[in-house]
Amino acid sequence: MGRKILLWVLGGLLATSASADDRQLVQFPEMMRGHMMMNMRDHMSALAEAQSLVAADEWDRASDVIEQRVGMSSMMSHGASHMAPLMPPAMRALGTEMHREASRLSRTLSEADLQKAMAGFAALTERCIACHAGFRVH
Repeated sequence: MGRKILLWVLGGLLATSASADDRQLVQFPEMMRGHMMMNMRDHMSALAEAQSLVAADEWDRASDVIEQRVGMSSMMSHGASHMAPLMPPAMRALGTEMHREASRLSRTLSEADLQKAMAGFAALTERCIACHAGFRVH
């Protein structure tokens, strides 16, 4: 029930028109903004790659992709310590929780349980949606 409410709220936030974008604007230096956007695109690519690996019954490889490119293990390579001080506390908390959720998904994928994996992919994606619904970078 709680997940349905969260999705309903997030759906409402995403349904607002682009001209009424009331998400909090977060200013980053151009180089850091580009780096952050590159990281987020890689997160999406990692999700797609892991899903393809699950479909191919390559559970351990899917687990590694998620942990190394999205999970807590990825934070050093993504320059999180340089980006975090420029983020509002709520954005920083959402980002950290997203990386934690990815690490949980990685552990779940190693169990090779499709139902649990799908729930884990959904939980991770919900973290992305929550941040994008509340913040925009410039």
